[in-house]
Amino acid sequence: MEYILFSIASYVVYGGFLGFCHLGVLRRFLCLRPFWPCRIAAFCMCSVASSMIVWVGDNNLLLTLPFYFVLLFFCTQGDWQARLVVPACLFCIAMSLNALIDSASRLYSPHDFVSTLLRCLAWLLLYLVARRFFGRPASSLSLSPRLWWIALGLTVAPLSALITVVLVNGYNDTQVGLVQAALILPFVLLSALAILFSLVQLSRQWALEQEHQLASMREVYYQGIQREQQQVRRLRHDMANHWTALCGFLETGQTARALDYLQSLQSASHSTQHFCANQAADIVLSAKAAAAGQAGVCVDWQVELPEDLPVADLDLCALLGNALDNAIEAAAAAADKKVVVRARADKGVLMLRVENSVAGPLRPQKDGLFATTKADSASHGFGLKNMEQIAQRYGGTLQASAEQGRFELLAWLPLGQTPAAHDKKSPSRLG
Repeated sequence: MEYILFSIASYVVYGGFLGFCHLGVLRRFLCLRPFWPCRIAAFCMCSVASSMIVWVGDNNLLLTLPFYFVLLFFCTQGDWQARLVVPACLFCIAMSLNALIDSASRLYSPHDFVSTLLRCLAWLLLYLVARRFFGRPASSLSLSPRLWWIALGLTVAPLSALITVVLVNGYNDTQVGLVQAALILPFVLLSALAILFSLVQLSRQWALEQEHQLASMREVYYQGIQREQQQVRRLRHDMANHWTALCGFLETGQTARALDYLQSLQSASHSTQHFCANQAADIVLSAKAAAAGQAGVCVDWQVELPEDLPVADLDLCALLGNALDNAIEAAAAAADKKVVVRARADKGVLMLRVENSVAGPLRPQKDGLFATTKADSASHGFGLKNMEQIAQRYGGTLQASAEQGRFELLAWLPLGQTPAAHDKKSPSRLG
């Protein structure tokens, strides 16, 4: 009885250590859902996958594969492509280690202690490497849709090689199977690690590009403010001449000309356009207002956004920028060059509605959104998808509809939700 209890306690400690290391590597790439059943399920799945005995030619791999993918997909949050790519790479790493260690121990070591020690050392090394090179815990991966599809395609190679090597070889020819596994499985492991490392680097590069775009918009905004301030200073400098002209119009009875002169002065002195208290949103709206003016598009603005919003600046700017870019471009090509923008944050909800005219009919896609009307469809058409992903990360929705020559986009974001794939404290926060 004591031996049984000792064996159970030893296995619990052994599985718990492997599960801790496995889950620690996972949390470098994906955020776990805040519900404790999801966290417990993810820990148990990581513990089972990293401690499971797998020999070359064993069917345990196929039996574990669907449970591993389904549990980690629903226990994590973020872009759905990331919740497929990262588990695929970690599954290749775990099963490659299991197959190599267990098959070698089965042939050359009569004791399970050797395989246990090797497995613990391997996962401890992976955990330390992940801490050193893959960022902080719960760091998020954010890539463009095209890069995510490329990453999904790349994971097919190591996963297929793993399944082929482990399952094609039977128990009757273990020596040959071990030789094949020793030649191929290390490359499977290294390729999976390389994919994870590439995802981290690409995600950081993507974040830098987004911050660069935000900085460019901020620079354009500040240059516009400087020009307006210089114009106001010139008006103040010439105020004495303006008063002289007004007095001359009034003394000669030209009240109409005096009124026109006052209106022109008023419009010139208040030409600086501010849309809301949120500085990041104000930068984007100012830049898009200038773009709309150059395109000959009239925009009806009603924006009420507070200075502080629990939405990352990059997400907010991407949401507003993509929506207005599409609306201005469509309205510029239509007969009725008008865009209606409504945005407000009230009662824990951020609402955005953008309505514009369109020149022709739009083609709805299977996902409910609309296909791009540009000739190079392979390089465009990601704006609505990106906005939908942003809304989903905050637990919100994005709806698009088109009827009678008008297109309407409606975004709804609950402000009480924690973003699934972006740190709220963005390094690009203005102020």
